Amino acid sequence: MSVEFGAVSRPSWLAPRVLRTEALSGLVVALALIPEAIAFSIIAGVDPRVGLFASVTMAITIAFTGGRPAMISAATGAVALVIAPLVRDHGLQYLIAAVLLGGTFQIVLGLAGTARLMRFVPRSVMVGFVNALAILIFASQLPYLVGIPWIAWVLLAVALAVLVVLPRLTSAVPAPLVAIVALTAFTVFAAVSVPTVGDQGELPDGLPVLGLPDVPFTLATLAIIAPYALAMAVVGLLESLMTAKLVDEITDTASDKTRESWGQGVANVVTGFFGGMGGCAMIGQTMINVRSGGARTRASTFLAGAFLLVLMLALGDVVGAIPMVALVAVMIMVAVGTFDWHSIAPGTLRRMPYSETAVMLSTVAVTVATHNLAYGVGVGVVVASVLFARRVAHVVDVAVERDDETAVYRVTGQLFFASSGELVTAFDYAGDPSSVVIDLSGAQVWDASTIAVLDTITAKYRARGTTVTITGMDPRSASRHAALAGHLGGT
Repeated sequence: MSVEFGAVSRPSWLAPRVLRTEALSGLVVALALIPEAIAFSIIAGVDPRVGLFASVTMAITIAFTGGRPAMISAATGAVALVIAPLVRDHGLQYLIAAVLLGGTFQIVLGLAGTARLMRFVPRSVMVGFVNALAILIFASQLPYLVGIPWIAWVLLAVALAVLVVLPRLTSAVPAPLVAIVALTAFTVFAAVSVPTVGDQGELPDGLPVLGLPDVPFTLATLAIIAPYALAMAVVGLLESLMTAKLVDEITDTASDKTRESWGQGVANVVTGFFGGMGGCAMIGQTMINVRSGGARTRASTFLAGAFLLVLMLALGDVVGAIPMVALVAVMIMVAVGTFDWHSIAPGTLRRMPYSETAVMLSTVAVTVATHNLAYGVGVGVVVASVLFARRVAHVVDVAVERDDETAVYRVTGQLFFASSGELVTAFDYAGDPSSVVIDLSGAQVWDASTIAVLDTITAKYRARGTTVTITGMDPRSASRHAALAGHLGGT
């Protein structure tokens, strides 16, 4: 979309009102990124500056290469957990090499169409993903509330009140920005001693340097970094694509998942060249940007990275004075807003099939237990698939009509490995006449397991001298049967 300005067309995000919204939202995101990036750096076992610069390069690069406008990518806990053993055993330079290789893997996976696999993620898994993420965001703030003075609790309550009440009065200024500025000003001028951002780690005082990792370029090095790089690529893509899907629903707009996939790869490659720890989409900061800030364009993503760089290098002392409780309050409200409360309402649970609730709860449980969204989503998809297969397997029906010469068995339903096994017992091999017809006009054959079962049934009849005719297959089933029948060991 563009806006006419005289005879010149300009992008919609350059409209003063839109740009103001994008800039203010990007500033709040940048402030919220600082303690998160420092915390994730500690988890990964690297200097905080490695995570901070990774957040800068990820955000700025993905603003141009990503497929989901307004989504924030930076150093994340999911990636930090994956790479921590590599840093511990081999050091920072091997981490940087793994980031470069992981980004390359993401580019290849993106161009290969991996994003299309997202259509196999059911809604119940998506709901579980969102709820688990909200729980993890909330839980990640609790360490900042341990051992704090009583005045910090008062400041936390004030910040939460601002975040709840101010949006109901005005949308001119983001409530998170007001809360952060107000609490910082109060603690500085009143000389109140509370934990601050500066207590979390040293902020950088110089720009990152472009270069290659100092590792041997050998097959031995590749053998070390490849497993970590692949794990980082898969986890990063999964978290990014799930977050993009969530933002699509919130903003009621579509995004290019394929571009997002290879775009994440490019961002990680750029980050690796600048010595960063890599990353992916961040749902917490993305929710701040999209929900709290109202941002909708790439400008907010770019400005979040740019503001973060300026805040670190030029305003490090000011940023270091921000009370941690101000940022904790922002993240608590993000967690509350992210959680799908409707999914656990009694009325919803009564109406929802037990299988759907089980999938959602298993996704939440595994994600929260492992702190790994990839594991949670993977388990959720597996549970959903198993329960779906079990449900479909019970809707196969076999009806028979007999006369003196022919028995006609009419099979209806979806025939695959979970449903076709019981077919063998549905036929009266000894009591049927000399001709048997198996009518599959009401069924679909989906896999080799079903064809093997049909071969077994046919073999049992032929052993008794009975002629078997299979009719009514749709074109796909018939093609599958023609290619595999008699070659699967069932005769």
